[in-house]
Amino acid sequence: MGNINLALLLPIAVIELILLVVALVDLVRIEETNGPKWLWTLVILFISVIGPILYFVMGRRNN
Repeated sequence: MGNINLALLLPIAVIELILLVVALVDLVRIEETNGPKWLWTLVILFISVIGPILYFVMGRRNN
């Protein structure tokens, strides 16, 4: 694990952080979601990369 290059991990970490922030901002701005907002907040924050993706695929309500 010590041989992993930082140049490979840094872009992934930045993309993950951007995805997390965009998902949280969208969650705050949107009026209704599929499920409670507090639950989607926990999913976005604690399920790493998959949480924000799940929110965008399943959590947003199509009007």
